[in-house]
Amino acid sequence: MARSSLSRRWVLLFSLLLCGITPGLTHAQETGTLHEMEVLGVIADPGGQARVLLRSKRDKRALSMAIGQFEAVGIALPLEGVTPPRPYTHDLLLDVLRRFQASVARAVITELKENTYYATLVLQVDGREIQVDSRPSDAVALALRVGAPILAAETVLEAQSQGAQP
Repeated sequence: MARSSLSRRWVLLFSLLLCGITPGLTHAQETGTLHEMEVLGVIADPGGQARVLLRSKRDKRALSMAIGQFEAVGIALPLEGVTPPRPYTHDLLLDVLRRFQASVARAVITELKENTYYATLVLQVDGREIQVDSRPSDAVALALRVGAPILAAETVLEAQSQGAQP
């Protein structure tokens, strides 16, 4: 491997480390089960708020998260198999990851805290996994584009079943 290529990979790894490795995934794994989710779609609720709808593949429990309009488009495009004529931000990030020989391994919705969902994007870099703090909508949009699994912590699904609607 060329020296400049190796240097760029280390810069990427260092940047990812500084960007926000999150303890959320470790916490989710230690406190319960992770459920693989399927994305059912993006809708507007009666108040006009965009929401992404997910469902556990195992027990069919639903998860509905409020997201912004731009985030809704970022999720809807890969769901509908649409490739935009110019790359969206998620496409750009995936291209950068590919150029640094990194890939998205999975997206994990780790917790619900003070009416805000948290997620971790797990990247595969040089045979190792790196966890990066992410908004759930971005993690879902990236995972959909590459066919990576989307997971949710048991505690997140329990909170949803108890009426939490952020």
